Amino acid sequence: MKIIAVSDTNKDYHKYKAVVEKNLDADMIIHLGDGEHEFADVQKEFPDMKFYYVGGECDYGHHKMLEVIEAGGYKILCVHGHEHNVQGTLDALIGEAKQHGCKVALYGHTHMYRTECIDGVYIMNPGAIDSPRGKNKPSYGVLTIDGEGKLTMNIVALK
Repeated sequence: MKIIAVSDTNKDYHKYKAVVEKNLDADMIIHLGDGEHEFADVQKEFPDMKFYYVGGECDYGHHKMLEVIEAGGYKILCVHGHEHNVQGTLDALIGEAKQHGCKVALYGHTHMYRTECIDGVYIMNPGAIDSPRGKNKPSYGVLTIDGEGKLTMNIVALK
């Protein structure tokens, strides 16, 4: 199973669409907020793909702010992160994941990619497609769950 995670596209329709086009073999695309307009436009162009979206602080539509997705034997928490103070600490995010029985937590908001396992929860921030911070380049995340249930998480830099 292949899952693509993106965040903070911030109206960069072309880069977001390019990520989807490059990953047509993905089982799902998860957008972690701050990109409601391009998300809607790209979703319309690929009606056979499975898409999920959670709202960010720059989104003005009515969106779920938290989504729990089951995939490949894992429960995955999806949030933007602004409501979990992810710029300061990941404690609230990890607590939320555990509260929902999730082994994976995906978030955005910081515009900086990150992958690690903390207290038994696999954490991924795919970075930002638009306006990455620090020395980060525009990026997205790929989660792969193999036939034996092994999870791998990778960050892919955009060219």
